Amino acid sequence: MDHSHMDHSHMATAGMDHGNMGRGDMCKMSMLFTWDTTNLCIVFRQWHIRGPVSLVLSLLAVVAIGAGYEALRELIRRYDASAAASLDAVAPNEPSTESTTLLPAGRNGPADRRTRVVKSVLYAIQNFYAFMIMLLFMTYNGSVMLAVAVGAGLGYYFFGSHTKAAKETACH
Repeated sequence: MDHSHMDHSHMATAGMDHGNMGRGDMCKMSMLFTWDTTNLCIVFRQWHIRGPVSLVLSLLAVVAIGAGYEALRELIRRYDASAAASLDAVAPNEPSTESTTLLPAGRNGPADRRTRVVKSVLYAIQNFYAFMIMLLFMTYNGSVMLAVAVGAGLGYYFFGSHTKAAKETACH
């Protein structure tokens, strides 16, 4: 049956416009680099840029998230150093021989298991955080990308300046 002669113009006004489902402010997703922030959503549909104020606040939040990642990395470095010092105090370094086990005496007790659990949880949090930052960057929006970089730089300045600036190219 040929429906080309029928008038469907009333459907757009009745909320049947499937292109934008009756809303003019749906999230836009770009797969190419852009500076356009019109209807930009950052990671979640609810994090929707609708104007200059929400853009500035969002970019400041992205900077804070980037800096927070460096703060988390510093926290993990300090925990690692503290845990290593505590374990060394419990079981001083012993000479390694072919007959020694992989874990020297005192290194597989409850304190070591608790340390391993905490380090594993911190590692999981760090990876989750890194991948969330990757999603921020994958908005392909130049403003958001710059905010991620500024946050990383500020985070390094405040929290990681005593570590090497060279970093592997991994996302975490």
